Amino acid sequence: MKQSGHFLSLIIPVYKQESTVVKNVQEIQKVLDTIRYDYEVLIVIDGLVDQSHELLKKAHIPKTRIIYFKKNQGKAFAIRTGMEKAKGDYIMFMDSGMEIDPNGISMLLEHMEWYNADIIVGSKRHQASQVQYSRQRKVLSYGYYYIVKLMFGIKVTDTQAGIKIFKKNVLKKILPKLVEKKFVGDLEMLVAAKSLGFDRIYEAPIKLSYAIGPLSSAATVQSIAGILLDTLAIWYRVFILKWYTK
Repeated sequence: MKQSGHFLSLIIPVYKQESTVVKNVQEIQKVLDTIRYDYEVLIVIDGLVDQSHELLKKAHIPKTRIIYFKKNQGKAFAIRTGMEKAKGDYIMFMDSGMEIDPNGISMLLEHMEWYNADIIVGSKRHQASQVQYSRQRKVLSYGYYYIVKLMFGIKVTDTQAGIKIFKKNVLKKILPKLVEKKFVGDLEMLVAAKSLGFDRIYEAPIKLSYAIGPLSSAATVQSIAGILLDTLAIWYRVFILKWYTK
């Protein structure tokens, strides 16, 4: 029997994953069935570009709701839409590609309780994390961490890993302020929360494995440019427009 009290909403953004999405959601749900809280899963399909939507509908996975956009809107926009429709008092999002081991869900929940946190961030750099990914990705990740630390003073060491959990009252305050749609939605959430005084933000360990190799040079240049431009836009909103505290 599930423990009464907290109810968890888990948001899973999906884009071009028809070959794996049903299996991945079912694996995540097996983990959710072991936690001590009741839950719902919100699957947000970011563009009807393949058969993901049809396959999920046919699978009839319990405790899931499917939200979809006809056109691709961006991962951050998809997550935000799921958050706005979530019923839980704990609201989590997690990438659907299974690079992050879903067994870490319970670890983030326990950290939420231990610290009475506003936000728990899954972190590649937590001393207990188990991480396997290319040297190129590590260099880029470390470089971005130092840029974020310099620009915003955020204490967490990893803003970009695709698993985080929020208290609903935090999201109620920050969601109307968020505008990022693509590259740095994770960072914007943390910056907005910090700007509004939600400073109980802590890290939890994750197990992560990128099966794919190094990024192509074209993808790398395009992604880095997009991330840096969007990060500068957040800086401008924080320090020039005072956007998040208006």
